[in-house]
Amino acid sequence: MEKPVFTGKFTQQEPIPEAAIEAAVAVMRSGRLHRYNLIGDEEGEVSALEREFAACTGARFALAVASGGYAMGCALRALGVGHGDKVLSNGFTLAPVPGAIASVGAEPVFVETTEALTIDIDDLAAKAEATGARVLLLSHMRGHICDMERLMEVAAAHGVQVIEDCAHTMGAAWKGVPSGRHGVIGCYSTQTYKHMNSGEGGLLVSDDPDIMARAIMLSGSYMLFGRHSVGPSVDRFENVKYETPNVSGRMDHLRAAILRPQLADLAAQVARWNALYRTVEEGLRNTPGLSVIERPPQESIVGSSIQFLLPGWSPEAVRALVAACAARGVELKWFGAAEPVAFTSRYDSWRYAPAQRLPRTDAILAGLIDMRLPLTFSEADARLIASIIRDEVMGAQAQAAE
Repeated sequence: MEKPVFTGKFTQQEPIPEAAIEAAVAVMRSGRLHRYNLIGDEEGEVSALEREFAACTGARFALAVASGGYAMGCALRALGVGHGDKVLSNGFTLAPVPGAIASVGAEPVFVETTEALTIDIDDLAAKAEATGARVLLLSHMRGHICDMERLMEVAAAHGVQVIEDCAHTMGAAWKGVPSGRHGVIGCYSTQTYKHMNSGEGGLLVSDDPDIMARAIMLSGSYMLFGRHSVGPSVDRFENVKYETPNVSGRMDHLRAAILRPQLADLAAQVARWNALYRTVEEGLRNTPGLSVIERPPQESIVGSSIQFLLPGWSPEAVRALVAACAARGVELKWFGAAEPVAFTSRYDSWRYAPAQRLPRTDAILAGLIDMRLPLTFSEADARLIASIIRDEVMGAQAQAAE
């Protein structure tokens, strides 16, 4: 009997909503794409997006920028991080996170990872003590949120300011507090594979007026900072406007117009992602040789991707499973590969950072599999995908036992 094959595309996103297309066309017809190209007291699409995103997250201030990576670099500069400073961050993350640290001349200090795929808070405390680092760029990698109350207690005890990388957690929360609202700054991405799609783009939020004033100046406001509808009062710029470099990374009206209708739909989209996630999760649960990542009840997730572990599998066996699933149309990514592939890479691939050893993270990455869940998939698709993975895992286990 022929095995079923999945024919969907793991990189195919939904079309941009019609309301967003209409808004984008209106911006193009105006010819005024630059965020400060306004008439009179017109708010403009970018400033409106910032106002709406601040309201969505409960933040006092928001800033729309060119990418999530730019948001992180801007946040680090706004906190005064510079050449030679040590910055704590997850050992398990994606390259733009250590890249943001390196972009300001700072040095990443990688922290171990737990089997829940979150930062190891005990190792964080030890490395904060040992290095004297005063900033943590915390990656909620692949949507997994750690115990944020405990993390903030450890950070406070060591005088560490927290920047949250929420590229994978826009719309998620810990105990009802939106992701990005525990630290001093939250950073988000609107790149195509994130929870809102403008091709590239990013946002950052903060309640601190002085930090946000520096971030706005850094983003390239020139002396037009008074046009930010959810920016600090103009007096907050007096001490920074002549001393803060312009590192231009503004968002334009076109991208903001595309994003605003998507922000209005975010809660509904999150529910759809989570239905796909739970369908795959249940389909994989109790598969011999495979461990599902159990999500804590305090975490409100956005299931735009799913991860599972293959404990004790050899590299050859993992590669064979990935190939077998690919032959049946299911695209898996392995974070344990020795060489970077597509967006997957390990901390030892980032050779601009000092060499470091993370044995516990190594053990987890050795069997860590990742899979996207685009909203172009149905729940029936999710069930088929889970059944294919389960079938191939069980087949590999049976073969190994022979």
